[in-house]
Amino acid sequence: MPRALRTICANGCYHVINRANQKARVFHNPADYDTFIGCMLEAQERLNLPLLAMCLMPNHVHLVVRPNQDGDLAKWTSWLFTTHVRRHHRKYDSTGRLWQGRYKASLIQQDVHLLTVLRYVERNALTAALVKRAEDWRWGSLSWRQRHDAPLEITSAPIALPSYWVDYVNQPMTSAELEAVRECVRRQRPFGSPGWVNEAVNLHGTTQSLAPIGRPRKKRQPRTDPFC
Repeated sequence: MPRALRTICANGCYHVINRANQKARVFHNPADYDTFIGCMLEAQERLNLPLLAMCLMPNHVHLVVRPNQDGDLAKWTSWLFTTHVRRHHRKYDSTGRLWQGRYKASLIQQDVHLLTVLRYVERNALTAALVKRAEDWRWGSLSWRQRHDAPLEITSAPIALPSYWVDYVNQPMTSAELEAVRECVRRQRPFGSPGWVNEAVNLHGTTQSLAPIGRPRKKRQPRTDPFC
C-alpha cells in the first residue's frame, strides 16, 4: 500500500508522533529519556525547529512544532531518530528497527484547536497514570514551563495560553476530545473546524485522510423479477 501523501508547510502547526516498533519500550530509565533530549538539543543546533510542546513517553514521542521552512520537519526528524537509534543500539548492544518508521503528522488550526492539542500532549503522562499531576513528568514541556533551566526552549504558541494553563491541563479531557485528536493523528488528518479542515485537505491534496477506511460497500442491484 502506498504511503499517504503528506505536505508539511512553513508556519503551520503540527502534532507529530512516532511510536516504537511493535509498541516496545524505548526509554527504560531516566538516562534514556535524557539521551533522547540530548539528541533533540543537537538537532536544534543543526536546524532550529520551533517546539511548542512535547512529551516523551515510554514507547512513543509527542511533539507540537511550527516549522520555519517547508522541508524542516522531515530533515529534523530524520536526523533525530536516526541518531537516536544508533546511540541506543550502541548502549544496549542491540540491532534492528527501534521505531515503527515514518513519523505521523497532523496539521492543526491555530485557534482553540491548537490549545486542545497542546493540552493533550502535555497531559499525556497523566492520562497514562504515570504521574499524579501533569507537570510532575520530567520529560514533558509542561514541567519545563515552570523552570528557568529547561533543557529545551519552548516557543510561544501563536495563540496565547490562558493564565490557568497548568490547572487546565490537569483537568480531564472528554472522550470526544481524546478521540478527535487521536483519529486525526492516525489518519494524518488536519485538526480543526469542519470548514477549515475541508479547505486544508483540498489545498494540500490530502482528501484521502477524510475517506472512510476499508472498501466501499457494493450497491445492491434492484430486483427485476416481476413475480417476487
